[in-house]
Amino acid sequence: MSNYFKRLPDFEYVSRLPDAKISDYIKVKNLFKKGKLREDIFQQVSIFTKYKIIGDDRPDNVAFDYYADSSLDWLVLTCNNVINIQSEWPLRQADFDRYMLDKYGDYDTLFNGVHHYETTEIRDSSGVIMMPSGLRCDSTFAFSYSDSKSGTLFNLSNISTEVTNYQYEEQIEDAKRNIFLLKPRYLNVVFDDLDEMMVYRKGSTQYKSETLKTADNIRLFQ
Repeated sequence: MSNYFKRLPDFEYVSRLPDAKISDYIKVKNLFKKGKLREDIFQQVSIFTKYKIIGDDRPDNVAFDYYADSSLDWLVLTCNNVINIQSEWPLRQADFDRYMLDKYGDYDTLFNGVHHYETTEIRDSSGVIMMPSGLRCDSTFAFSYSDSKSGTLFNLSNISTEVTNYQYEEQIEDAKRNIFLLKPRYLNVVFDDLDEMMVYRKGSTQYKSETLKTADNIRLFQ
């Protein structure tokens, strides 16, 4: 993240430290200045590549693996609109196990409890898919179809499959592992855009320079 925070402009706010003078300020990074990818970049699928997160890899691990620079972890998150890393990034296995046990109470409910039922794939004699798999249904789901080759009518019942609580949670977690990363040759485009976004415009409220704003000190007027 250091690569990202270095690009943030500064903001001076009134010091509230016990020994501070009335005119003292503290300079900090302006975290409200948020960098993002331009919308037109997001629309260009060709400049991104698919990536699968392995094991307990963190964003910095992914950045090092793909860009050879762990400080680009912010870009990994930005490319995938990840705001809350706790809920939008795959949990470590130990944390995932702890979360599921807390949620379902015991191992029997976790591994044997049925979360919901899904359809199984059904094809006719010509190989045409008549019913796709993975659709939610009830436990007694029934389905009828006419074979496209013979015209025979088939009436099928109890053809759903159960999905346990563990399988359901694992599917959600695995889906988080499939992300997109900006191809390295486009990095400078994003860096230039980011630098442009972080500049304070002359004439804007509390402007002091392109890299610094200063908060109003109401104590000076009391």
